[in-house]
Amino acid sequence: MPWEKRSRSAVAVYAYLVGAGFRRQSQYKLAMFAGLFTNCVFGFVRAAVLLAAVDATDDFGGYDHGSVGAYVWLSQGLLGAMQFYGTIGQLDDRVKNGDVAIDFLRPVDLQFGYLADDLGRAACTFLPRGVPSVLVGALTVGLTMPGTVIPYLLGTMSVLLAVSISFFCRFGVVLIGFWVIETRGVRQLYYTAGTFLAGLFVPVHMFPSWLRTIAEATPFPSMLQAPVDILSGRITGADAYSAVGVQVFWVLAIGLAGRLLLVAGRRKLEVQGG
Repeated sequence: MPWEKRSRSAVAVYAYLVGAGFRRQSQYKLAMFAGLFTNCVFGFVRAAVLLAAVDATDDFGGYDHGSVGAYVWLSQGLLGAMQFYGTIGQLDDRVKNGDVAIDFLRPVDLQFGYLADDLGRAACTFLPRGVPSVLVGALTVGLTMPGTVIPYLLGTMSVLLAVSISFFCRFGVVLIGFWVIETRGVRQLYYTAGTFLAGLFVPVHMFPSWLRTIAEATPFPSMLQAPVDILSGRITGADAYSAVGVQVFWVLAIGLAGRLLLVAGRRKLEVQGG
């Protein structure tokens, strides 16, 4: 059937884009080694601070040495894949100078095309940078990790959803360029608020109740705290499935918001000279 052929063709195209994103990221070998080194350095600093805090109090939000180690090193390992501080290829510049008009004419959907590319980039970033970071933490600080398979399978799905949420958020930030000349201020606000509310500096579970409520009303904990909690086994069973359900909600909600911004931006787009 023609519809089935088109579906298979579309899947093949997006699979190719995932592979292209992986291959493109793999070209930056020195950058990946530098990222691994930076991950390890900051991992040791964070681990030292939080382990001292655990030793200084009788109850550190339910964390002990092993679970704090898992939180620190898993979050460090996932940080590159989430790319809080990164851009989306050349899309930012293309929106600013109007070249994105050419992208609208291509047969590949702009939003899903860049998403596929970003998934490939994240996979390449996670394998040589994220996994070794976790291994370094396991061999030095020590981690408390689950002894069954299900948390890792569910955690893998959670990581995939987290990368998608991160992409859709950055995609929306980039699309603000349709209406403002310079988006650096917006991006800086996003990076600062995002990394803090995601639980990068301290676990979201340690926030005061009012701040935790604010954080949980945003997609940021679903980008980092949720996959870390699932992979480390801090949350299991219904709680883990609920966290994944929240991630699915944010993927749909922010993906739809990005789609609406894209439609509105396309209407506003003016290309100089024609």
